[in-house]
Amino acid sequence: MDNNIFKKIEEEQLKKRPDVRVGDTVKLHIKVKEGNKERVQIFEGTVIAIKGQGLNKSLTVRKISYGIGVEKIVQLHSPILSKIEVVKRGSVTKSKLYYLRERVGKRALKINKIQDMYETDEVEEVKEEVVEEPVEEVKEEVVEEKAE
Repeated sequence: MDNNIFKKIEEEQLKKRPDVRVGDTVKLHIKVKEGNKERVQIFEGTVIAIKGQGLNKSLTVRKISYGIGVEKIVQLHSPILSKIEVVKRGSVTKSKLYYLRERVGKRALKINKIQDMYETDEVEEVKEEVVEEPVEEVKEEVVEEKAE
């Protein structure tokens, strides 16, 4: 098959996502379906691996919850993933941070040169200023009736 056809189909499916790197602390807004209700669950952790390219790109995010390490592997352009926020940018020298799995406590979160930042994939809407028209004030006169 022709690769150009695949590329055209992939380009339509790609979503605008922020630049996520290994070592970043991210918040994943994941849609969770419970019965007939759907809600958004936030998963905040460190990106320990990025695999694939294009539509098949996936993130492995790790966090420590109540002393237990939890990892989630999420497709970057999946409809389940509603939003990604990059909270902190970490500087690492390796492309996979699997060595964090053996670490416990604060050592498990240690990444060099962490910079605070905020980046998201939401498009900020430009709010137009509404010009208010002057409203004429209507004075009401209260007429009191004298009691006889």
